[in-house]
Amino acid sequence: MPTTIENWNPGKAENRHPEVTYEEKERLFLEVKNDIRFSDFLYGCYECGICVATCPSARFYDYSPRVIAQAMAREDVERVYDILAEDIWNCAQCFSCVRCPRQNNPGGLVTILREVSLKNGLQETKDALQGYSRVIYKVMLKGNQVSPDMLQPDFFPDWGPWVGEFSANMQIWRKAIPMDSIRGVTDAAWRVDRKTLLELYTIWFESGNMDIIKELDEALYDLLTEVMQEELEEG
Repeated sequence: MPTTIENWNPGKAENRHPEVTYEEKERLFLEVKNDIRFSDFLYGCYECGICVATCPSARFYDYSPRVIAQAMAREDVERVYDILAEDIWNCAQCFSCVRCPRQNNPGGLVTILREVSLKNGLQETKDALQGYSRVIYKVMLKGNQVSPDMLQPDFFPDWGPWVGEFSANMQIWRKAIPMDSIRGVTDAAWRVDRKTLLELYTIWFESGNMDIIKELDEALYDLLTEVMQEELEEG
């Protein structure tokens, strides 16, 4: 029987990713553990299940903040790698899990895990975030997140059947609810002040976010860098 959140046995971690050496898995675990925030996010697990009961992602995915806290506390290298490769992008980052009576912060642990996966260029992370590269492009160049034509099932499969229905009927809905122009009123309504965009560019460069994007999608990094540097030089 394949291991899931419900039947996971903490004493018997399986090697579900034999293509990755144990040494590499251990290196990634230690990178997470050595993060300065780690000791503030993990104090030990009572296994009370409060974090799972409050977690919205646990209702819809094979996901458990309790398992993340347990695997980290037990230093279960194999299970932590499974979480790194399979679970971290199921977290909504709502931090409902901080209700933990031991003051654990599974959502904070996921934040560290996500950063480590991005910095190390894990293929599973690149695959999970592929559709969102267009969102990054829109945010950085236009100041908004998603335009209607971007809502395609291939880009956002985790959004469920609604996205497929929306994309299939988008032209009909546009005719039913006519707009002055997609390039006109909509663009004007979403236009962001140039000063705000320049501040956003500066923050992304100085905070290291552009380096993370480079690990995720080098072509997107090159495109953004060219446009953003040109704007900063003119600003």
